[in-house]
Amino acid sequence: MTIKSLGAKLREKYLHAPKGEKVTMIHLFAIESAQEIIDSGVSAKAIVAEAGINDSYATEVSKGVKLSKYVRVN
Repeated sequence: MTIKSLGAKLREKYLHAPKGEKVTMIHLFAIESAQEIIDSGVSAKAIVAEAGINDSYATEVSKGVKLSKYVRVN
């Protein structure tokens, strides 16, 4: 996946998150896309910047990638 496609996917999750669930949707994006994020070599900070959301969410993307080793999406 390219940085553009990762950014677009994150932006979509963020914009369509239920009220009060934005951070949860960022984690979900990162869990679902963890392997693509890792394989792309793109930083969480760059993905968040491409998505056009607050740069503080890069930490949440990183957390989601780390969580992906331990959780599965239902």
